[in-house]
Amino acid sequence: MQAQGSRLEWQDVPDAVRREVAILLGSPVVEAVNQPGGFSPGVAARCQLEDGRRCFIKTVSPAQNPIAPDLHRREAQIAAALPADLPAPRLLGVIDDGDWITLVFEEIVGEPPPQPWSLDALAATFRSLDQLAARTTPCPIPGLSSFAERHASTFDGYRRIASGEVPMERLDPWTSVHLARLVGLEERWEDAVVGGSSLVHSDLRADNLLVTTDGEVVIVDWPHACVGPAWVDKLFMLPSVPLDGGPSPEEVEAELKPFRGVDADDVNLVLVALCGYFTHRGLQPDPIGLPTVRAFQRAQGLVARQWISARLGLA
Repeated sequence: MQAQGSRLEWQDVPDAVRREVAILLGSPVVEAVNQPGGFSPGVAARCQLEDGRRCFIKTVSPAQNPIAPDLHRREAQIAAALPADLPAPRLLGVIDDGDWITLVFEEIVGEPPPQPWSLDALAATFRSLDQLAARTTPCPIPGLSSFAERHASTFDGYRRIASGEVPMERLDPWTSVHLARLVGLEERWEDAVVGGSSLVHSDLRADNLLVTTDGEVVIVDWPHACVGPAWVDKLFMLPSVPLDGGPSPEEVEAELKPFRGVDADDVNLVLVALCGYFTHRGLQPDPIGLPTVRAFQRAQGLVARQWISARLGLA
C-alpha cells in the first residue's frame, strides 16, 4: 500500500493562478506531471517551462481541502528558512492570493527509494538522516515549534478512544484488551522528547524522499518540521515500510539498530503515541479531498500495534 491520494491537475488550476506563476518564473508552464506520492489533494507536479527550464510546483485551495492551504503556507515559511546546504529543494517563490497558495521549488532530479524497501536502502537512508541531524543540531531555524508543541493535539488518540469518541465495538481486540495500559503510556509521551534540539521533519516516508543519481537522499515536504530528538524521524518511517513488502520494524531494529543509544522507554512512549494516532484517526471519516488517508493510517496502525506488542510483550 502506497502513501498516495488523488491530485488536482495543473490544467484545472484557475487561469489567474497560472498567469501569476508565469510572471514569477518569467515563462509559462507547458507541461505538468503530477507526482503520485503523498496525500495533498492539490497539484504537486514536475513542470517544464516554455523556455526549457524545469521546476516543481505545489498549489492548492480550500476547495480541495480546508486544511491543506495552511499546511502549504507553513511549508513555505519553513522551506524559506532551511539552510542552503541541507539536502532539500530550494524554494524559488510563493504566490498567495488568499485562496490559492502556490509554492515553486527547484526540481530535484531523482526518484523515490525503490519499493519495497530493502535493509540496504534503509541503512543508506538512516545514514543520511544521521548526517542531517549532525548538521542541524541545534536546529538552525529560529522560532520553530518544539516536537511536543507540534504534536500536542496529534498524540492523544488512545485518550480520545477511552473518552468514548470511538465505540468500543469498532476497536480491534488487541487495543480493547490493552487500552488502559496504552492510555497510561500515551499520557507520558512528552517525557520522551524533552531536551531534543534537532531539526525534525516528522513526516518521513518513502514519498517524502528522493534519491539522486549520485546516491544523495533529498528530503521534501517540510510543513510538519519542528525541533526535537532526531531519532523520531526513523521511528515515524518504520510503520509504512512493510506496507509494500519491506522488512518489519522488528527486523529493522534487529539488523540496523536505528535507536542505538536511545532509551528504550523513550522509544516505547513515542511509538505508543504514534500508534494511538493511527488507531484513532484511522477510525474517523475520510477528510475532504483525501479518500485514501484513513486506510493508510489503519494499515500503519496495524504494523505499529504488532511492533508495540513485540517491544512491550503485550500479547
